[in-house]
Amino acid sequence: MKIAYLFLNGELRGSKKFYLDFIENHKGDIYCADGGANICYELNLIPKEIYGDLDSIKNNVKEFYQEKNVNFIKFKVEKDYTDSELVLNEVQDKYDIVYCIAGLGGSIDHELTNINLLAKYSNLIFISEKEKIFKINNNYEFNSMINRKVSFIIFSDEVKALTLEGFKYNIENLDIKKGEARCISNIIVENKANLSIKSGSLLCVIKEN
Repeated sequence: MKIAYLFLNGELRGSKKFYLDFIENHKGDIYCADGGANICYELNLIPKEIYGDLDSIKNNVKEFYQEKNVNFIKFKVEKDYTDSELVLNEVQDKYDIVYCIAGLGGSIDHELTNINLLAKYSNLIFISEKEKIFKINNNYEFNSMINRKVSFIIFSDEVKALTLEGFKYNIENLDIKKGEARCISNIIVENKANLSIKSGSLLCVIKEN
């Protein structure tokens, strides 16, 4: 399985050790979107490429990575896409999973925009020490996650026949529309829990213990 890491310019949200251990255990290529390079630098990591208009990267960070011969791909300041989307357009087809680090927190408009990228990029997963966020648009199995708190947010106009098994609050063939808050703060109670939907998509938020 090919893995990539994309550093954005949000908040790290957790200890440096968590991210370093995660990257060590799931080896992959590292990319940065502009100011995400500052966070990558804090972790003493060397990215494969840095993308953006380069208005948020610190001068000392830029100089350091230039000395390390990191490839910079510069975009115009005035552009139709965010730096994060431009990076994903370039790299997401090359990898099975793209883990997004520092995509949450910070400015609320940037955070919501980043989360909205899940609608377009199905292999994108946001990770922090506190949570994991990804999109589900078909059946999904949760293994060895007893006592984990999980929330499901409607990510399409409607979800048809949502069924949950192995949760504290099981559901059978529920039709639910965007804007309804019916699936928040559930808990996995069995070693194997299953989710199935007939159509639609969900945003899944798994709280880390």
